[in-house]
Amino acid sequence: MPVFSVDQLRRLGTDILTAAGATPDEAAIVSEELASANLVGHDSHGVMRLMQYVEFIRDGHIVPGREPEVVREGAAFLVVDAHFSFGQVVASWTFDKLRQKAKDCGAADAFIRNCNHVGRLGSYTEKAADEGFAALMSVNAPGPGQVAPFGSMERRMGTNPISMAAPGNSGAIVLDMTTSATAEGKLRVAHQSGVMVPEGWIIDGAGNPSINPGDYYATPNGCILPLGGALAHKGFGMSVMVDIFSGILSGSGVGRTDLPRGANGVWMQLMDIEQIVGRDEYDRWMKTYEQHIKSAKKRPEVEAILFPGEMERTMQARREASGITIPDETWRQISELAGSLDVSLPSVS
Repeated sequence: MPVFSVDQLRRLGTDILTAAGATPDEAAIVSEELASANLVGHDSHGVMRLMQYVEFIRDGHIVPGREPEVVREGAAFLVVDAHFSFGQVVASWTFDKLRQKAKDCGAADAFIRNCNHVGRLGSYTEKAADEGFAALMSVNAPGPGQVAPFGSMERRMGTNPISMAAPGNSGAIVLDMTTSATAEGKLRVAHQSGVMVPEGWIIDGAGNPSINPGDYYATPNGCILPLGGALAHKGFGMSVMVDIFSGILSGSGVGRTDLPRGANGVWMQLMDIEQIVGRDEYDRWMKTYEQHIKSAKKRPEVEAILFPGEMERTMQARREASGITIPDETWRQISELAGSLDVSLPSVS
């Protein structure tokens, strides 16, 4: 597989998106989020998304240059209509406004409607944690989605990811997960890499368990399953609540089957730790808590007990040193896309 630096991926993404019609500022914001996702090991939210975004621009699901609009607002909340602009751009714009409200009120919420794919949620919540907030973010998507409700064999729900983050002693503690068994992007990475996926991720179009990611994309469509395996009703329950908080409260998402692609609903919440508990007290108790967890006796095969977010920091250090690998099929598609837009490709190592 070809190997690239994160700077090469940033430049490539910026060039492709600009050539496809994005403004320079939009292209820079989106490309930074994509390349950063690759850097920390979340390839499902990395540059492989360039093909999807360019397709969305061509089909009118992403409208470059469109400005977000605050449609409802109070002292501690705002509702934003993204007007189908780039999700990363609107999420960053909304985060900036929400940050000030949380500082003014101690805590604040934002809801975004008609928002395109925002990328890796942990990127936003980690940034908030680094600024002294405890943060939550979740996203849903309009129907029919990719995920079968518990007990069904038909796509009706999104993968409905949720991220929570808070400051830790050696870096932000960042939970970033789907309420489904996997993200669709991870299936795409596996499919393009020619590898099978674990049992319990998907069913085929006939409702049978499958480990072949191609069954998800076949006709009739397969489905992603809710998170939890034998306890998938719990993952399904979490997904329902994401639909309500991110979709129905925002006026977007899966509850609106009349909406086109790119009409995701987003919920963001920031809590100012200094105002709520005091940062010195928070740090003192967080240090005690981390020591309490990490000092637990480990099972024989376990080298270390890791907090959420530590694996990503380890992967970032590794990829900064050795580069980022891109699956051959993903690179073939990116190369074809770049050629169609007359964009020069970086050298392959």
